[in-house]
Amino acid sequence: MKKLITTLKNIWKIKELKDRILFTLAMLMVFRFGCFIVLPGVVPSVLEDAASNGNPNDLLGLINVFTGGAFNSAAIFALGIMPYITASIIIQLLGFAVPYFQRLQQREGESGRKKINQITRLLTVAITLVQGSGYLTYINSLGAVDPNIPTGIFWICNIIILSTGTIFAMWLGERITDKGIGNGVSLLITIGIIASLPSAFIFEFTSQLNNNILLFVIEMALLFVVVMATVLIVQGVRKIPIQFAKRMVGRGANAMPATGNRDYIPLKVNAAGVMPIIFAQALMFLPVTVAQLFTDAAAENSFLMALNDFTSGPYNVIYFILVVVFTYVYTALLVNPQQYAEYLKRQNAFIPGIKPGKNTAEFIDAVTTRITLPGSIFLGIISILPAFAAAFGVNIAFAMFFGGTSLLILVAVVLDTLQQIESHLLMRKYDGLVKSGRLQGRSRMQGIGAGM
Repeated sequence: MKKLITTLKNIWKIKELKDRILFTLAMLMVFRFGCFIVLPGVVPSVLEDAASNGNPNDLLGLINVFTGGAFNSAAIFALGIMPYITASIIIQLLGFAVPYFQRLQQREGESGRKKINQITRLLTVAITLVQGSGYLTYINSLGAVDPNIPTGIFWICNIIILSTGTIFAMWLGERITDKGIGNGVSLLITIGIIASLPSAFIFEFTSQLNNNILLFVIEMALLFVVVMATVLIVQGVRKIPIQFAKRMVGRGANAMPATGNRDYIPLKVNAAGVMPIIFAQALMFLPVTVAQLFTDAAAENSFLMALNDFTSGPYNVIYFILVVVFTYVYTALLVNPQQYAEYLKRQNAFIPGIKPGKNTAEFIDAVTTRITLPGSIFLGIISILPAFAAAFGVNIAFAMFFGGTSLLILVAVVLDTLQQIESHLLMRKYDGLVKSGRLQGRSRMQGIGAGM
Protein backbone atom coordinates (compact mmCIF):
# COMPACT_ATOMS: atom_id res chain seq x y z
CA MET A 1 0.00 0.00 0.00
CA LYS A 2 2.85 2.39 0.82
CA LYS A 3 4.42 1.81 -2.62
CA LEU A 4 1.07 2.42 -4.30
CA ILE A 5 0.65 5.74 -2.50
CA THR A 6 4.21 6.72 -3.44
CA THR A 7 3.55 5.83 -7.07
CA LEU A 8 0.39 7.93 -7.13
CA LYS A 9 2.32 10.86 -5.68
CA ASN A 10 4.99 10.44 -8.36
CA ILE A 11 2.31 10.43 -11.06
CA TRP A 12 0.87 13.65 -9.66
CA LYS A 13 4.33 15.28 -9.65
CA ILE A 14 4.73 14.83 -13.41
CA LYS A 15 2.72 17.69 -14.91
CA GLU A 16 2.49 16.22 -18.40
CA LEU A 17 1.29 12.83 -17.13
CA LYS A 18 -1.15 14.44 -14.68
CA ASP A 19 -2.61 16.62 -17.44
CA ARG A 20 -2.96 13.64 -19.77
CA ILE A 21 -4.79 11.57 -17.15
CA LEU A 22 -7.12 14.43 -16.21
CA PHE A 23 -7.82 15.13 -19.90
CA THR A 24 -8.64 11.45 -20.48
CA LEU A 25 -11.00 11.35 -17.49
CA ALA A 26 -12.73 14.53 -18.68
CA MET A 27 -13.30 13.12 -22.18
CA LEU A 28 -14.64 9.84 -20.76
CA MET A 29 -17.04 11.80 -18.53
CA VAL A 30 -18.32 13.68 -21.59
CA PHE A 31 -18.89 10.38 -23.38
CA ARG A 32 -20.74 8.88 -20.40
CA PHE A 33 -22.88 12.01 -20.10
CA GLY A 34 -23.95 11.63 -23.74
CA CYS A 35 -25.05 8.05 -23.04
CA PHE A 36 -27.93 9.40 -20.94
CA ILE A 37 -29.27 12.04 -23.39
CA VAL A 38 -32.30 10.47 -25.11
CA LEU A 39 -33.10 11.11 -28.77
CA PRO A 40 -35.98 13.56 -29.32
CA GLY A 41 -39.35 11.92 -29.94
CA VAL A 42 -38.48 8.66 -28.16
CA VAL A 43 -40.52 7.39 -25.20
CA PRO A 44 -37.95 6.01 -22.70
CA SER A 45 -40.49 4.01 -20.66
CA VAL A 46 -41.39 1.88 -23.69
CA LEU A 47 -37.72 1.10 -24.30
CA GLU A 48 -37.23 0.12 -20.66
CA ASP A 49 -40.14 -2.32 -20.85
CA ALA A 50 -38.82 -3.78 -24.11
CA ALA A 51 -35.33 -4.20 -22.63
CA SER A 52 -36.66 -5.95 -19.52
CA ASN A 53 -38.81 -8.31 -21.60
CA GLY A 54 -36.19 -8.95 -24.28
CA ASN A 55 -33.87 -11.91 -24.74
CA PRO A 56 -30.70 -11.25 -22.70
CA ASN A 57 -28.74 -13.61 -24.97
CA ASP A 58 -29.22 -11.64 -28.18
CA LEU A 59 -26.62 -9.41 -29.74
CA LEU A 60 -28.66 -6.31 -29.06
CA GLY A 61 -27.96 -6.84 -25.39
CA LEU A 62 -24.26 -7.20 -26.20
CA ILE A 63 -24.33 -3.98 -28.22
CA ASN A 64 -25.94 -2.31 -25.23
CA VAL A 65 -22.99 -3.42 -23.07
CA PHE A 66 -20.44 -1.91 -25.46
CA THR A 67 -22.32 1.39 -25.57
CA GLY A 68 -22.65 1.57 -21.79
CA GLY A 69 -26.46 1.29 -21.84
CA ALA A 70 -26.90 3.95 -24.54
CA PHE A 71 -28.40 1.47 -27.03
CA ASN A 72 -31.36 0.42 -24.88
CA SER A 73 -32.02 3.98 -23.76
CA ALA A 74 -31.92 5.41 -27.34
CA ALA A 75 -29.26 7.95 -26.41
CA ILE A 76 -27.35 10.14 -28.83
CA PHE A 77 -24.40 7.72 -28.49
CA ALA A 78 -26.64 4.68 -29.12
CA LEU A 79 -24.39 3.43 -31.95
CA GLY A 80 -21.25 4.16 -29.96
CA ILE A 81 -17.92 3.85 -31.71
CA MET A 82 -18.79 0.61 -33.55
CA PRO A 83 -19.41 2.23 -37.00
CA TYR A 84 -15.86 3.60 -36.85
CA ILE A 85 -14.54 0.13 -35.98
CA THR A 86 -16.47 -1.35 -38.91
CA ALA A 87 -15.04 1.27 -41.27
CA SER A 88 -11.52 0.53 -40.00
CA ILE A 89 -12.05 -3.18 -40.73
CA ILE A 90 -13.11 -2.46 -44.29
CA ILE A 91 -10.11 -0.20 -44.92
CA GLN A 92 -7.72 -2.78 -43.42
CA LEU A 93 -9.14 -5.50 -45.67
CA LEU A 94 -8.90 -3.23 -48.72
CA GLY A 95 -5.22 -2.83 -47.87
CA PHE A 96 -4.74 -6.49 -48.78
CA ALA A 97 -6.75 -6.49 -52.01
CA VAL A 98 -6.53 -2.99 -53.55
CA PRO A 99 -3.10 -1.68 -54.66
CA TYR A 100 -4.10 1.93 -53.94
CA PHE A 101 -4.71 1.20 -50.26
CA GLN A 102 -1.60 -0.98 -50.10
CA ARG A 103 0.46 1.98 -51.31
CA LEU A 104 -1.15 4.29 -48.77
CA GLN A 105 -0.51 1.89 -45.87
CA GLN A 106 3.03 0.81 -46.69
CA ARG A 107 4.82 3.36 -48.84
CA GLU A 108 3.49 6.86 -48.45
CA GLY A 109 4.29 7.24 -44.75
CA GLU A 110 2.58 9.97 -42.76
CA SER A 111 0.72 11.46 -45.74
CA GLY A 112 -0.67 8.02 -46.58
CA ARG A 113 -1.87 7.50 -43.02
CA LYS A 114 -3.60 10.88 -43.03
CA LYS A 115 -5.40 10.04 -46.26
CA ILE A 116 -6.46 6.65 -44.88
CA ASN A 117 -7.82 8.37 -41.77
CA GLN A 118 -9.81 10.76 -43.92
CA ILE A 119 -11.28 7.91 -45.99
CA THR A 120 -12.09 5.97 -42.80
CA ARG A 121 -13.98 8.94 -41.37
CA LEU A 122 -16.05 9.38 -44.54
CA LEU A 123 -16.82 5.66 -44.59
CA THR A 124 -17.82 5.89 -40.91
CA VAL A 125 -20.46 8.49 -41.81
CA ALA A 126 -21.86 6.21 -44.54
CA ILE A 127 -22.00 3.19 -42.22
CA THR A 128 -23.58 5.28 -39.46
CA LEU A 129 -26.36 6.35 -41.84
CA VAL A 130 -27.11 2.70 -42.65
CA GLN A 131 -26.92 1.47 -39.06
CA GLY A 132 -28.84 4.51 -37.85
CA SER A 133 -31.68 3.70 -40.24
CA GLY A 134 -31.77 0.14 -38.92
CA TYR A 135 -31.73 1.37 -35.33
CA LEU A 136 -34.60 3.82 -35.89
CA THR A 137 -36.57 1.02 -37.57
CA TYR A 138 -35.96 -1.11 -34.48
CA ILE A 139 -37.16 1.70 -32.17
CA ASN A 140 -40.25 2.24 -34.32
CA SER A 141 -41.07 -1.50 -34.25
CA LEU A 142 -41.10 -1.36 -30.44
CA GLY A 143 -43.66 1.45 -30.49
CA ALA A 144 -41.26 3.77 -28.67
CA VAL A 145 -41.81 6.74 -30.99
CA ASP A 146 -44.09 9.58 -29.86
CA PRO A 147 -47.11 9.48 -32.27
CA ASN A 148 -47.47 13.26 -32.11
CA ILE A 149 -44.19 13.77 -33.99
CA PRO A 150 -44.31 13.53 -37.83
CA THR A 151 -42.46 10.48 -39.10
CA GLY A 152 -40.33 12.39 -41.61
CA ILE A 153 -39.12 14.93 -39.07
CA PHE A 154 -38.37 12.16 -36.55
CA TRP A 155 -36.25 10.23 -39.04
CA ILE A 156 -34.33 13.15 -40.51
CA CYS A 157 -33.53 14.75 -37.15
CA ASN A 158 -32.48 11.54 -35.42
CA ILE A 159 -30.39 10.25 -38.32
CA ILE A 160 -28.42 13.50 -38.13
CA ILE A 161 -28.15 13.25 -34.32
CA LEU A 162 -27.00 9.60 -34.37
CA SER A 163 -24.42 10.35 -37.06
CA THR A 164 -23.19 13.38 -35.15
CA GLY A 165 -22.99 11.33 -31.96
CA THR A 166 -20.84 8.66 -33.60
CA ILE A 167 -18.55 11.23 -35.24
CA PHE A 168 -18.24 13.07 -31.93
CA ALA A 169 -17.39 9.79 -30.14
CA MET A 170 -14.77 9.12 -32.81
CA TRP A 171 -13.36 12.62 -32.25
CA LEU A 172 -13.24 12.02 -28.49
CA GLY A 173 -11.29 8.81 -29.08
CA GLU A 174 -8.78 10.55 -31.32
CA ARG A 175 -8.31 13.38 -28.83
CA ILE A 176 -7.69 10.90 -26.02
CA THR A 177 -5.08 9.11 -28.12
CA ASP A 178 -3.32 12.38 -29.01
CA LYS A 179 -3.55 14.35 -25.78
CA GLY A 180 -4.57 11.79 -23.17
CA ILE A 181 -3.30 8.42 -22.02
CA GLY A 182 -4.05 5.09 -23.69
CA ASN A 183 -5.88 4.23 -26.92
CA GLY A 184 -8.94 6.45 -27.12
CA VAL A 185 -11.23 4.20 -29.15
CA SER A 186 -10.51 1.20 -26.92
CA LEU A 187 -11.03 3.28 -23.78
CA LEU A 188 -14.47 4.41 -24.97
CA ILE A 189 -15.49 0.76 -25.38
CA THR A 190 -13.90 -0.13 -22.05
CA ILE A 191 -15.75 2.56 -20.12
CA GLY A 192 -19.03 1.25 -21.51
CA ILE A 193 -18.18 -2.29 -20.42
CA ILE A 194 -17.11 -1.21 -16.94
CA ALA A 195 -20.39 0.68 -16.50
CA SER A 196 -22.31 -2.63 -16.48
CA LEU A 197 -19.87 -4.55 -14.25
CA PRO A 198 -21.02 -3.36 -10.77
CA SER A 199 -24.71 -4.15 -11.36
CA ALA A 200 -23.87 -7.55 -12.91
CA PHE A 201 -21.59 -8.43 -9.99
CA ILE A 202 -24.16 -7.39 -7.36
CA PHE A 203 -26.95 -9.33 -9.09
CA GLU A 204 -24.83 -12.48 -9.32
CA PHE A 205 -23.74 -12.17 -5.69
CA THR A 206 -27.27 -11.70 -4.34
CA SER A 207 -28.68 -14.55 -6.45
CA GLN A 208 -25.95 -16.98 -5.35
CA LEU A 209 -26.21 -15.77 -1.75
CA ASN A 210 -29.76 -17.05 -1.67
CA ASN A 211 -28.81 -20.35 -3.32
CA ASN A 212 -25.25 -21.47 -2.62
CA ILE A 213 -22.49 -19.03 -1.67
CA LEU A 214 -19.88 -21.71 -2.40
CA LEU A 215 -20.77 -21.55 -6.08
CA PHE A 216 -20.09 -17.82 -6.06
CA VAL A 217 -16.66 -18.42 -4.50
CA ILE A 218 -15.90 -21.00 -7.21
CA GLU A 219 -17.03 -18.52 -9.88
CA MET A 220 -14.66 -15.88 -8.49
CA ALA A 221 -11.78 -18.37 -8.45
CA LEU A 222 -12.43 -19.37 -12.06
CA LEU A 223 -12.72 -15.73 -13.07
CA PHE A 224 -9.36 -15.02 -11.44
CA VAL A 225 -7.75 -17.93 -13.35
CA VAL A 226 -9.20 -16.73 -16.67
CA VAL A 227 -8.00 -13.16 -16.05
CA MET A 228 -4.47 -14.34 -15.18
CA ALA A 229 -4.35 -16.55 -18.27
CA THR A 230 -5.49 -13.63 -20.40
CA VAL A 231 -2.79 -11.39 -18.91
CA LEU A 232 -0.16 -14.06 -19.66
CA ILE A 233 -1.15 -14.39 -23.30
CA VAL A 234 -1.42 -10.62 -23.78
CA GLN A 235 2.01 -10.04 -22.20
CA GLY A 236 3.75 -13.17 -23.55
CA VAL A 237 6.74 -12.63 -25.86
CA ARG A 238 9.08 -14.83 -27.87
CA LYS A 239 12.61 -13.45 -27.51
CA ILE A 240 14.78 -13.82 -30.60
CA PRO A 241 18.44 -13.30 -29.55
CA ILE A 242 20.49 -10.88 -31.62
CA GLN A 243 24.14 -9.93 -31.46
CA PHE A 244 25.83 -6.71 -32.47
CA ALA A 245 28.98 -7.10 -34.52
CA LYS A 246 32.36 -6.69 -32.78
CA ARG A 247 34.15 -3.41 -33.11
CA MET A 248 37.85 -2.59 -32.67
CA VAL A 249 38.90 -0.62 -29.57
CA GLY A 250 42.23 1.27 -29.71
CA ARG A 251 44.63 1.92 -32.60
CA GLY A 252 47.43 0.16 -34.35
CA ALA A 253 49.08 -2.73 -32.55
CA ASN A 254 47.07 -2.05 -29.41
CA ALA A 255 43.73 -2.47 -31.17
CA MET A 256 41.57 -5.18 -29.59
CA PRO A 257 38.13 -6.51 -30.54
CA ALA A 258 35.39 -5.44 -28.15
CA THR A 259 32.89 -8.09 -27.14
CA GLY A 260 29.68 -7.95 -29.17
CA ASN A 261 26.67 -6.77 -27.22
CA ARG A 262 23.75 -9.17 -26.94
CA ASP A 263 20.10 -8.21 -27.04
CA TYR A 264 16.85 -9.67 -28.31
CA ILE A 265 13.79 -8.90 -30.43
CA PRO A 266 10.59 -9.37 -28.38
CA LEU A 267 7.92 -10.80 -30.69
CA LYS A 268 4.61 -10.77 -28.85
CA VAL A 269 2.52 -13.93 -28.86
CA ASN A 270 -0.51 -11.69 -29.28
CA ALA A 271 0.96 -8.88 -31.36
CA ALA A 272 -2.47 -7.84 -32.65
CA GLY A 273 -3.71 -7.06 -29.14
CA VAL A 274 -7.42 -6.50 -28.74
CA MET A 275 -8.16 -5.40 -32.31
CA PRO A 276 -9.01 -8.89 -33.71
CA ILE A 277 -11.68 -9.21 -31.02
CA ILE A 278 -13.16 -5.81 -31.83
CA PHE A 279 -13.03 -6.50 -35.58
CA ALA A 280 -14.69 -9.92 -35.23
CA GLN A 281 -17.38 -8.51 -32.96
CA ALA A 282 -18.10 -5.67 -35.37
CA LEU A 283 -18.61 -8.15 -38.22
CA MET A 284 -20.96 -10.20 -36.05
CA PHE A 285 -23.07 -7.08 -35.63
CA LEU A 286 -23.69 -6.80 -39.39
CA PRO A 287 -26.32 -9.60 -39.64
CA VAL A 288 -28.20 -7.98 -36.76
CA THR A 289 -28.16 -4.63 -38.54
CA VAL A 290 -29.53 -6.21 -41.72
CA ALA A 291 -32.12 -8.16 -39.72
CA GLN A 292 -33.41 -4.91 -38.21
CA LEU A 293 -34.29 -3.69 -41.70
CA PHE A 294 -36.12 -6.94 -42.56
CA THR A 295 -37.70 -7.99 -39.29
CA ASP A 296 -40.20 -10.50 -40.72
CA ALA A 297 -37.62 -12.27 -42.89
CA ALA A 298 -35.20 -12.50 -39.98
CA ALA A 299 -37.84 -14.06 -37.73
CA GLU A 300 -38.41 -16.84 -40.28
CA ASN A 301 -34.71 -17.57 -40.77
CA SER A 302 -33.41 -19.83 -38.01
CA PHE A 303 -29.78 -19.23 -38.97
CA LEU A 304 -30.12 -15.45 -38.61
CA MET A 305 -31.87 -15.99 -35.30
CA ALA A 306 -28.95 -18.16 -34.14
CA LEU A 307 -26.47 -15.43 -35.15
CA ASN A 308 -28.49 -13.06 -32.96
CA ASP A 309 -27.82 -15.24 -29.90
CA PHE A 310 -24.22 -15.05 -28.65
CA THR A 311 -24.71 -18.28 -26.66
CA SER A 312 -25.73 -20.32 -29.72
CA GLY A 313 -23.47 -22.85 -31.45
CA PRO A 314 -23.37 -21.24 -34.95
CA TYR A 315 -22.55 -17.83 -33.47
CA ASN A 316 -19.65 -19.13 -31.39
CA VAL A 317 -18.19 -21.24 -34.20
CA ILE A 318 -18.19 -18.30 -36.63
CA TYR A 319 -16.95 -15.94 -33.93
CA PHE A 320 -14.06 -18.27 -33.05
CA ILE A 321 -13.00 -18.54 -36.71
CA LEU A 322 -13.18 -14.77 -37.23
CA VAL A 323 -11.01 -14.12 -34.16
CA VAL A 324 -8.34 -16.55 -35.40
CA VAL A 325 -8.39 -15.11 -38.92
CA PHE A 326 -8.27 -11.48 -37.80
CA THR A 327 -5.42 -12.25 -35.41
CA TYR A 328 -3.30 -13.38 -38.37
CA VAL A 329 -4.50 -10.47 -40.55
CA TYR A 330 -3.75 -7.78 -37.98
CA THR A 331 -0.44 -9.37 -36.99
CA ALA A 332 0.61 -9.28 -40.66
CA LEU A 333 -0.19 -5.56 -40.70
CA LEU A 334 1.69 -4.79 -37.49
CA VAL A 335 4.76 -7.03 -37.75
CA ASN A 336 6.92 -6.31 -40.78
CA PRO A 337 9.80 -8.86 -40.93
CA GLN A 338 11.48 -6.93 -43.74
CA GLN A 339 11.63 -3.81 -41.58
CA TYR A 340 13.16 -5.81 -38.73
CA ALA A 341 15.81 -7.18 -41.09
CA GLU A 342 16.65 -3.73 -42.48
CA TYR A 343 16.90 -2.27 -38.97
CA LEU A 344 19.30 -5.01 -37.85
CA LYS A 345 21.42 -4.46 -40.94
CA ARG A 346 21.63 -0.72 -40.30
CA GLN A 347 22.60 -1.34 -36.67
CA ASN A 348 25.29 -3.83 -37.73
CA ALA A 349 23.46 -6.58 -35.82
CA PHE A 350 22.42 -10.12 -36.73
CA ILE A 351 20.59 -13.17 -35.45
CA PRO A 352 23.14 -15.90 -34.59
CA GLY A 353 23.09 -18.61 -37.24
CA ILE A 354 20.93 -16.60 -39.67
CA LYS A 355 22.30 -14.67 -42.66
CA PRO A 356 21.41 -10.96 -42.76
CA GLY A 357 18.86 -9.63 -45.21
CA LYS A 358 16.29 -11.93 -46.81
CA ASN A 359 17.07 -14.93 -44.60
CA THR A 360 16.57 -12.84 -41.46
CA ALA A 361 13.22 -11.57 -42.70
CA GLU A 362 12.09 -15.11 -43.55
CA PHE A 363 13.20 -16.39 -40.13
CA ILE A 364 11.32 -13.66 -38.26
CA ASP A 365 8.25 -14.24 -40.44
CA ALA A 366 8.35 -18.00 -39.69
CA VAL A 367 8.69 -17.40 -35.93
CA THR A 368 5.84 -14.87 -35.98
CA THR A 369 3.58 -17.32 -37.80
CA ARG A 370 4.34 -20.13 -35.34
CA ILE A 371 3.73 -18.09 -32.18
CA THR A 372 0.60 -16.45 -33.63
CA LEU A 373 -1.14 -19.83 -33.97
CA PRO A 374 -1.42 -20.65 -30.24
CA GLY A 375 -2.09 -16.98 -29.49
CA SER A 376 -4.98 -16.81 -31.97
CA ILE A 377 -6.48 -20.11 -30.75
CA PHE A 378 -6.31 -18.89 -27.16
CA LEU A 379 -8.05 -15.65 -28.11
CA GLY A 380 -10.74 -17.66 -29.87
CA ILE A 381 -11.28 -19.88 -26.82
CA ILE A 382 -11.46 -16.92 -24.47
CA SER A 383 -13.95 -15.26 -26.83
CA ILE A 384 -16.49 -18.07 -26.54
CA LEU A 385 -16.08 -18.78 -22.79
CA PRO A 386 -19.14 -16.65 -21.82
CA ALA A 387 -21.38 -19.12 -23.64
CA PHE A 388 -20.00 -21.97 -21.50
CA ALA A 389 -20.32 -19.88 -18.32
CA ALA A 390 -23.96 -19.14 -19.16
CA ALA A 391 -24.58 -22.84 -19.85
CA PHE A 392 -23.45 -23.62 -16.27
CA GLY A 393 -25.96 -21.20 -14.79
CA VAL A 394 -23.99 -17.97 -14.48
CA ASN A 395 -26.07 -14.85 -15.01
CA ILE A 396 -25.74 -13.65 -18.62
CA ALA A 397 -24.65 -10.13 -17.66
CA PHE A 398 -21.91 -11.50 -15.41
CA ALA A 399 -20.99 -14.41 -17.72
CA MET A 400 -19.69 -11.95 -20.31
CA PHE A 401 -16.84 -11.05 -17.95
CA PHE A 402 -15.66 -14.69 -17.84
CA GLY A 403 -14.09 -14.19 -21.22
CA GLY A 404 -15.22 -12.91 -24.54
CA THR A 405 -14.82 -9.44 -25.84
CA SER A 406 -15.50 -7.77 -22.49
CA LEU A 407 -12.64 -9.44 -20.61
CA LEU A 408 -10.15 -9.24 -23.46
CA ILE A 409 -10.79 -5.56 -24.04
CA LEU A 410 -10.61 -4.78 -20.34
CA VAL A 411 -7.31 -6.65 -19.84
CA ALA A 412 -5.64 -5.39 -23.02
CA VAL A 413 -6.71 -1.77 -22.58
CA VAL A 414 -5.79 -1.66 -18.88
CA LEU A 415 -2.35 -3.18 -19.57
CA ASP A 416 -1.72 -0.80 -22.47
CA THR A 417 -2.72 2.22 -20.38
CA LEU A 418 -0.60 1.10 -17.42
CA GLN A 419 2.36 0.57 -19.75
CA GLN A 420 2.10 4.14 -21.01
CA ILE A 421 1.90 5.47 -17.45
CA GLU A 422 4.91 3.40 -16.45
CA SER A 423 6.87 4.72 -19.44
CA HIS A 424 6.26 8.29 -18.27
CA LEU A 425 7.43 7.37 -14.76
CA LEU A 426 10.59 5.61 -15.95
CA MET A 427 11.50 8.45 -18.31
CA ARG A 428 11.73 10.69 -15.28
CA LYS A 429 13.63 8.11 -13.23
CA TYR A 430 10.73 7.15 -10.96
CA ASP A 431 9.95 3.54 -10.08
CA GLY A 432 7.40 1.85 -12.30
CA LEU A 433 3.95 0.70 -11.32
CA VAL A 434 5.24 -2.73 -10.30
CA LYS A 435 8.47 -3.60 -8.52
CA SER A 436 9.05 -6.86 -10.39
CA GLY A 437 7.73 -8.40 -13.57
CA ARG A 438 7.59 -5.09 -15.40
CA LEU A 439 5.14 -4.54 -18.20
CA GLN A 440 6.44 -5.66 -21.56
CA GLY A 441 7.59 -3.22 -24.17
CA ARG A 442 10.70 -1.58 -22.75
CA SER A 443 13.36 -3.34 -24.81
CA ARG A 444 15.57 -1.31 -27.11
CA MET A 445 14.10 -3.28 -30.03
CA GLN A 446 10.49 -2.59 -29.07
CA GLY A 447 10.27 0.48 -31.27
CA ILE A 448 10.86 -1.45 -34.49
CA GLY A 449 7.75 -1.42 -36.62
CA ALA A 450 5.86 0.96 -34.37
CA GLY A 451 3.06 2.74 -36.04
CA MET A 452 2.48 0.24 -38.79
